[in-house]
Amino acid sequence: MKLAILTTLFSAATAFVAPSLQTTRTVQTTFLRAKEEAEAEDKPPKFRGSEDISSLTADVETVFSNEDIAKILPHRYPFLLVDKVIEYEAGKRAVGIKCVTANEPQFTGHFPDRPIMPGVLQVEALAQLAGVVCLQMEGAAPGAVFFFAGVDGVKWKRPVVPGDTLVMEIEIKKWRAKMGIAKATGKAYVNGELAVSVKEMTFALAK
Repeated sequence: MKLAILTTLFSAATAFVAPSLQTTRTVQTTFLRAKEEAEAEDKPPKFRGSEDISSLTADVETVFSNEDIAKILPHRYPFLLVDKVIEYEAGKRAVGIKCVTANEPQFTGHFPDRPIMPGVLQVEALAQLAGVVCLQMEGAAPGAVFFFAGVDGVKWKRPVVPGDTLVMEIEIKKWRAKMGIAKATGKAYVNGELAVSVKEMTFALAK
């Protein structure tokens, strides 16, 4: 379609151009470049297939599986919001995955005709990822209960919907083992696009 339009425009344009060699070459070069771009856009996308697409994550290793996480966090279905951890630096930071599915109960009411992962659950998922790190640090123990003590500087950039893979990253900024207090930052992406960021999260271990 675009190619046909360009051909018509080229014919119309050359009808009003004086027969100069330089002008003709310039017009032809412009037309050929536009023709190549139009042909590239008009071509249907190449069908890649499941194997090729699946191979995009071939180099991503699982550090903690869902079963491993259940041994660290006290949370359980339907409130365990970290499916696996793919990068981990003990006592410092981690990258985790949350696969968002339409089967999750919150989508029956948020919203029935336009399911969107609640922003507070995105922050909760980041907090749980921070818990995976904190509950393996000195002064804490796997399975311990920790509470939110504060959240500051939360920004949401795009909706997170069923079918999305939320790739989360947290970094522990402070850990006071004697008091059981931790501070962390977090952010999460969907398809390389920032979905949510948290400037500071504060947690307290239950006594």
